Amino acid sequence: MIQAIHLQRVGRSGLSLTGPGEQTEDDWLGLLDELAAALAPVFRISCHVRTEAVEAASAFDPARNQYYSTAILQLLARDNDAEGMRVLAVTSLDLYVPVLTFVFGEAQLGGSSAVISLHRLREEFYGLPANGNLLRERLLKEALHELGHTFGLRHCADWRCVMASAHAVERLDLKSAEFCPTCRNRVDRALAGNLSSLSV
Repeated sequence: MIQAIHLQRVGRSGLSLTGPGEQTEDDWLGLLDELAAALAPVFRISCHVRTEAVEAASAFDPARNQYYSTAILQLLARDNDAEGMRVLAVTSLDLYVPVLTFVFGEAQLGGSSAVISLHRLREEFYGLPANGNLLRERLLKEALHELGHTFGLRHCADWRCVMASAHAVERLDLKSAEFCPTCRNRVDRALAGNLSSLSV
């Protein structure tokens, strides 16, 4: 049975927590607190913010100037040995997987860990003025999507469902911050501890 979700920040060693386009420590805690408050009623379990950051230097690829999200997931899984716990890491680092130019996030399908990046969710990345409300909306959608993967859900064919695949912010903005009835049912079964009955 899934008991709780922990939210955590991913940082870089030897560098300040703040920098161009990055939040201050207080901003991070505020953002994660807001996200935890939004996720708790959706999954009907407790959500906590961890104040310590995950060190991601080993996931950096200098040739791409990006961070390998799968390596970050492995770090998260190694540090998360609590049964029934999900860890969602949030970072401002630009993430990638080898077959794609970038990813907004990645999760272990049916696993315990997920990571999402604010880097390309920010309007500033596209040369537009900052929009805090839109950033929070995109962050919530991506968090629900990646956590859905940890509950065993795959991408949904319903473009309005939060589990629909989105490889651009325009697609992310089109979908809702809700699970379709089919995906909601699968999440509810996973939360009840019935992961083996999920159809994929």
